[in-house]
Amino acid sequence: MEYKGFTLDQFQIDAIASIEKNHSVVVSAQTGTGKTLIADYLINKFVNLGKRVVYTAPIKALSNQKYKDFKEDFGNDKVGIITGDVVINSTAEILVMTTEIYRNMLITKDPAVKDIAFVVFDEIHYINDIERGTVWEESIIFSPEHIRFLCLSATIPNAREFADWISSIKHHTVDVIKYAQRAVPLTHNLYDPSFGIVNAEEFKKLKNIPEYNDVFKGKNRKTKREKIKKLAKSVHIELVHEIKDKLPAVFFVFSRKECETKAKELFLKEDFADPKEKKSILELFNSKITDDVKNLSSVRQLKTVVTKGIAYHHAGLLPILKDIVEELFAKNLIKVLYCTETFAVGVNYPAKTVCFNTLEKFDGITFRYLNSKEYFQLAGRAGRRGIDKVGYAIAIVDKNYCDVDKIIRFTSQDVEPIISQFKLTYNTVLNMIKSHNQDEIEVILKSNFDYYLRRKQNKNVRIMASFNHKVELLKQKEYVTANNELTPKGEFATHIFFSELVFAELFSTEFHKNFNQIELLILIAAIIYEPRRADTFSFKNTTQEYKSLSRKIAKDSFLDKNINKVNLHRMIAFVHHWATGGKFEELLELSNYLEGDIIRMFRRILDVIRQLRRATKDFELSQKLLDCAERIDRDVINIEF
Repeated sequence: MEYKGFTLDQFQIDAIASIEKNHSVVVSAQTGTGKTLIADYLINKFVNLGKRVVYTAPIKALSNQKYKDFKEDFGNDKVGIITGDVVINSTAEILVMTTEIYRNMLITKDPAVKDIAFVVFDEIHYINDIERGTVWEESIIFSPEHIRFLCLSATIPNAREFADWISSIKHHTVDVIKYAQRAVPLTHNLYDPSFGIVNAEEFKKLKNIPEYNDVFKGKNRKTKREKIKKLAKSVHIELVHEIKDKLPAVFFVFSRKECETKAKELFLKEDFADPKEKKSILELFNSKITDDVKNLSSVRQLKTVVTKGIAYHHAGLLPILKDIVEELFAKNLIKVLYCTETFAVGVNYPAKTVCFNTLEKFDGITFRYLNSKEYFQLAGRAGRRGIDKVGYAIAIVDKNYCDVDKIIRFTSQDVEPIISQFKLTYNTVLNMIKSHNQDEIEVILKSNFDYYLRRKQNKNVRIMASFNHKVELLKQKEYVTANNELTPKGEFATHIFFSELVFAELFSTEFHKNFNQIELLILIAAIIYEPRRADTFSFKNTTQEYKSLSRKIAKDSFLDKNINKVNLHRMIAFVHHWATGGKFEELLELSNYLEGDIIRMFRRILDVIRQLRRATKDFELSQKLLDCAERIDRDVINIEF
């Protein structure tokens, strides 16, 4: 069987046969084997039948890429996109969206859902994500029974169990298609300057040989420290030098700052672009950069580095810079790309080699080794189908401290099963009360994956306790009446999908009238802001405004308790500057936020404003919020597609 010029493998043929039977399908197949061709076939089939298909992705970068791809394949009029940032052609037959948007459509009973025939869940293993996994689960639970699913992932060890759960709650057949063979074989190696590039078993042997193990033999303590420091700085350069015949390479570094630092360090030592390539790089770069950002130091810095075929990519970059790097990499003009792990999800650009600066990452609490699913998500980018005979995954490790046995375990195969992260939000509880009776609510709550697994193991599950506890609080706060009906405040909160009670207390009452537009923008920013340890913001000339805002907030005990005052103070100069017409580059002086972080924050504020305007029936408030949006939705913050 052929499709789009490709001779399909058996697993693709089997998946398509399931789609033809109107079954749901869980496809577990290695990266680079052509899972997306199944999605393309599905979309083409149902669009030709006049049906709608939703394609969901875990991150906006992947949504944006798929939107562009589908427009090329099916035409602009057939494709729409809905994310927190943008809504384009929302009535199209093919709708690309983040999984959160699809879940929100379901839970608020959006009329458009009735026309959807199939939903593609790309990277379905994100259901494991501690913070966001519940969104995927709710997306399946709340989907009407007429909708079918195509779930795609590189590996799902418990795919049959996962499919049986879907089948049990949706009452239709769910087929499992597994394909363990990679299109390009992948080798896994470790690198330490003492040993060179070797596989983990060989590394383990060398580590136990005394003459190899003590590279600092005979050195005094000061010399050892200097040697260790020098090695730590230069080891990535040495590794790149070792793999010059295995480029292009994607080099994963779990720090944005380190991505840039290492690219600049390599820039001083190597040049991978010939004169013709340099000309092509500069022509593409200059054609994409607009006048309003060309003088930013970050733009000039990246422009310098890429001229040698070296680049970096992370979420803190301007969106246009990420686009440029991706396009240069796709054209094989970038030979070494330092990037954070989002590159493995957001864009589908494989390389000959994948390098890891380390196999440990900070998870918000502590440093830990990658798990097998994380490792293979990244390592799987090695090996280009139809180009490379083999792909290489190489990780830098410190032979003196690494746990080789543990590394061998998680780099041998992906053994991480899909698990449930289901947890109730107040928004979910309110929407269930709004749309379902008590019996239906109990059925829905017992539909989550964790409940299914525990019941299979004959374990006792008290699923209603969390729901009832939240209902009691909602009654105390007058979101729900004693007879389990929503109040106007409760109805308002059903449309808010983040910090719903805080936003409802602020905007569904008269309380918002205490604040002007700029103050409201500062408050919204303070509520959505998620601090990181290294964040810094200017407090210059903010004391009076901070005291004024704090006094106003203190009049409502719930808001006074739930709006973080440190976050509030941090946002004052930053938001005030932009909302009063300040220049974008001046924001960089008011915070150590990177350009991409700044854009993301203001777009999140705009998304919250859209939710608030949908929630309110107060025309005056709606206009006030519109004015808030217009104050910040300008220049580089404004969406362009």
